[in-house]
Amino acid sequence: MTDINAPEATATGEAGFGDYVALLKPRVMSLVVFTAAVGLLLAPGALHPIEALAAIIFIALGAGASGALNMWWDADIDAVMRRTMRRPVPSGRVEAGEALGLGMALSGIAVVMLWLTTNAVAAGLLAFTIFFYAVIYSMWLKRATPQNIVIGGAAGAFPPVVGWAAVTGGLALEPLLMFGLIFMWTPPHFWALALFLKDDYHTARVPMLTVTHGRAATRRHILIYTALLVPVAVGLGFTSVGGAIYLAAAVVLNAAFLLGAIAIARRTEAQAEADRYIVEKRVFRLSLWYLFAHFVALLVQAAANPWLPTPWIIGG
Repeated sequence: MTDINAPEATATGEAGFGDYVALLKPRVMSLVVFTAAVGLLLAPGALHPIEALAAIIFIALGAGASGALNMWWDADIDAVMRRTMRRPVPSGRVEAGEALGLGMALSGIAVVMLWLTTNAVAAGLLAFTIFFYAVIYSMWLKRATPQNIVIGGAAGAFPPVVGWAAVTGGLALEPLLMFGLIFMWTPPHFWALALFLKDDYHTARVPMLTVTHGRAATRRHILIYTALLVPVAVGLGFTSVGGAIYLAAAVVLNAAFLLGAIAIARRTEAQAEADRYIVEKRVFRLSLWYLFAHFVALLVQAAANPWLPTPWIIGG
């Protein structure tokens, strides 16, 4: 989930506890924790409640570590973007070295403790997730290619897979489709944001699609990726974690998101400028609820499945 509100600067300019919390990107972490918890809860088998809670905590620490490492590396970019310039590192309240040290320490703690609490597969996936976000996305893709958010979206898609693996010690179709849901959702989500924050990315020289290919091309790409997202999201309903409730929610959510993407694709920049990007902002807000609602629907479906058998599911 994208944080569009930077933290307020402190009056003294000195770091407080809240600044170190902000380094962990708590809004992003909340989505990571939620999707990981859904993956864990839906996985066949069970962990002891204490083990399950510990697993979620260590996955959250891993997400926080990724955020701190990202803020350390991206301090120069954050300093020139309006929505990020008041973050702890570019504002000077937290030293870059502190962010790096915190990120590295939390990474080690999260991976080792998840291994001890659950299994090596889950720990390995968490380690790869941190590496992917901090190194492959932040250090390489973000500044190198307009496909940065497409490929880099994998980092945010791994948490439900990690949660599933924490219980089962392996992978299956269901967590891979959860991964696909988040992965395919990420580009239209961020590109909708980029349409009305276009100057930020241009100023920071980040090769976002709006900068390299223009906003007309970005609008078309939003529609293409949303269309590709729909079968992944709906297809999850035909697996062991899906059913009638999830499918109903998915159909409504994806119809709304697809209609929003079509509306964006049909607009010109002149129209968008005239109404201050009202449609783009509306679709962006919808995208925030879209992902959350899908995972809530999975939980509701899981609670109802004992009373609502779904014989059409894959493997059912």
